[in-house]
Amino acid sequence: MKLERKHALVLLGIAVWNVVTYVTFIKNLAATEGRPTGYYVAHTILIVVNLLIAALLGTWGVRAYKASRAEQKVNA
Repeated sequence: MKLERKHALVLLGIAVWNVVTYVTFIKNLAATEGRPTGYYVAHTILIVVNLLIAALLGTWGVRAYKASRAEQKVNA
């Protein structure tokens, strides 16, 4: 599958959005008190998984962006 620059930017945008929203979620989670341990465990797992997804999408986005730039140089 060939990804274009617009696809790379979408992947990077989603990755950044995930990081921003989950950093906010981490701050809000740290501010809560009196919840059962399971609440913190479940939400911590959600945070870790979503940050890993953001890292994967960001990696794909960077690779796609670099590939689109390299192809653009070849075609120029």
